[in-house]
Amino acid sequence: MSRFCVYLGSREGNSPAFRQAANALGTALAQRGHTLVYGGARLGLMGELANATLAAGGQVIGVMPDHLVEREQAHFGLTELIRVANMHERKATMAANADAFIAMPGGIGTFEELFEIWTWGYLGLHEKPMGLLNTDDFYGPLLTFLDNTVGHGFLAQPTRDMLQDAQTPKALLDALEAQL
Repeated sequence: MSRFCVYLGSREGNSPAFRQAANALGTALAQRGHTLVYGGARLGLMGELANATLAAGGQVIGVMPDHLVEREQAHFGLTELIRVANMHERKATMAANADAFIAMPGGIGTFEELFEIWTWGYLGLHEKPMGLLNTDDFYGPLLTFLDNTVGHGFLAQPTRDMLQDAQTPKALLDALEAQL
């Protein structure tokens, strides 16, 4: 059906809920007939998500710059691993291969990817649905901050509303699929 780009950590984090959510999301993507597009690593939440998608019979496209193949330990068991020259090409390739975007818990790379794709949507460069998988209330403080930003007049409510959020993979996929 659709291709879902998922941004998430190359580390597992310190809560088992994060791994469980990655597994549940990967399984749900495959069961719903969606293809996963992600950063291509075999470690951390990235590896968990890819392995769960593959184990459930799904297709997985990884995108990784050459300079990170060793550092992030590329997953060579994917349906397709696209090697690119740099991070800019990685993000553009992931976006071009996606119909929707999800951010799971992660670090600065995840945040940077999320905010860039959201900004691209705001600027009209795409009209693809975007959402946060708010596992274990990981994104709760960010959501409060974004609502505060609206309250202070620096972010318009329609722009804030572009970013969906849900606590379970099922709820988030339902919301994003409704916008496809």
